[in-house]
Amino acid sequence: MIPFEKFTLDNGLKVIVNHDPTTPIITVDVLYNVGSKDEDPDKTGFAHLFEHLMFGGSRNIPDYDTPLEKVGGENNAFTNTDITNFFLSIPKPNLETAFWLESDRMLDLAISEKKLENQKSVVSEEYRQRYINQPYGDTMLHLRPLVYKKHPYRWPTIGRDINHIEKATLDDVKAFYEKFYNPNNAILSLSGNITADEARPLIEKWFGPIPSGANHSRSLPRESPQKEKRFHKEVRDVPHHHFYKAYRMVARNHKDFFVYDLISDILANGDSSRLHQKLVKEKNIFSNIDAYITGEIEPGMLIISGNIANGSSAEEAEKAVDEELERLKNEPVGDSELQKVKNKAEATMEFGKLSSLNKAYLLAYFELLGDAGAINEQVEKFRAVSAEDILRVSQDSLKEENASVLYYLSKHLDK
Repeated sequence: MIPFEKFTLDNGLKVIVNHDPTTPIITVDVLYNVGSKDEDPDKTGFAHLFEHLMFGGSRNIPDYDTPLEKVGGENNAFTNTDITNFFLSIPKPNLETAFWLESDRMLDLAISEKKLENQKSVVSEEYRQRYINQPYGDTMLHLRPLVYKKHPYRWPTIGRDINHIEKATLDDVKAFYEKFYNPNNAILSLSGNITADEARPLIEKWFGPIPSGANHSRSLPRESPQKEKRFHKEVRDVPHHHFYKAYRMVARNHKDFFVYDLISDILANGDSSRLHQKLVKEKNIFSNIDAYITGEIEPGMLIISGNIANGSSAEEAEKAVDEELERLKNEPVGDSELQKVKNKAEATMEFGKLSSLNKAYLLAYFELLGDAGAINEQVEKFRAVSAEDILRVSQDSLKEENASVLYYLSKHLDK
C-alpha cells in the first residue's frame, strides 16, 4: 500500500506526495502528458528531442546538471509513446534546489539555434547507433506501421524519419514546448521523508507563479478493426533470423489489460514458461523467445519475438508458435500455472513499490490514468483473473486476422 496526499495548484499543476520517513532522499518526478502520439505525422521525434532539450538550460539556470550535482542530486528522464518523464533524487535539505531547477525549465526553457542544432546532432547520432547500426535496431520502424495504419503509435518514439528532427526549425520546437510543457499538462510527484503540509508551501512558491498553458484535447484517430493477417519481411546483415508476431490488444485502463499481461507471462516469462520449454528446450527451434505487452495507454500490442535457431526457417518457427497458441486457446490453463504467473506479477508489483523513485513515478503515472490510488489496486486485479478469462481473451485476440508478422532474416542464412 502506497499512502499519499494530493492537491492541485491554481495553474493546474497536479501534486502528489508520498510520505516515506524511512529514507533521507526525496525523489521528485515531473511527468508531462506528452509523448510521440502527440506529434504531427510529418514532424515526429519531437517528444524525444525535448527529453534532451530540457537539460540544456532555462531562463535563469544555464546549466541544469551542475547545480544538482553540487547538492548531491542525480537525475534522468525517459520518453515513450504516451509520456515524457523527468525524475531526480536529492537529500531533503536541498529539496528547494530541485524545485528551482524543475520550475525554471517549466517556466521558460532557453531554446536557441545553437542548442537546438547541438541536440539535433545528438539525437541523429542516437538514431544511427541504436536503430540503424545495431542489429535488429530498426524493428519497430517496420513492426509499428504494420500494426497501426492510422494511430500515431505507428511510429516509434525516436520518430518516423530522422529527417523530421534534422529539419526541425526553432519555431517548430518552440511551438511544441509552449503547447505541452505547462503546469496544467504536468504532474509533480514526491516520495521521501516529507509530508504534504511541508511540501505545499515550497511547491506553491516555486511552481505557483508559472502561468497555465492553453487547454488542448487529444483527438487521435482510431484504428479500424483488423480483418486479415499482415506480413512484412526484411533481409539484413544480421547474425540470425528473428521472428516477430504482434496482436492488437486493449488499452491500459481496460479490465482485460491484466489478462493480456498474464497471457504474455504464461507464454514466455522465465525458463519454465510454455514457449521456452517447448520451442527452446525441447524442439530447439528458437535460441531464445519472449512474449510481452507494450503496456501503452491507448490500445497496444502483445508481441511474441525470438531468435530462430540456425537450421530452422521463419515459417517453421511461426508454425511452432501457432501450435502453442492453439493450445492456449483450446485448453484452460491449470490452477498451478496460473497461480505461478500471478505470483510473479504480484512480486514484480510489490518490488516496484520499495524505492522512492518507483513510487514517485507510479503515483504520477496512475494519476495520469485517472487516479493515483489505482496503484494500490493492481495486485487485486491480477489476482482476479481466472482461467476462463485467459481462455476467452486468447480465443478472441490470438487469431490470424488480428496478427501482424515480421520476418527479420539474415542474408547469410538460407531463407
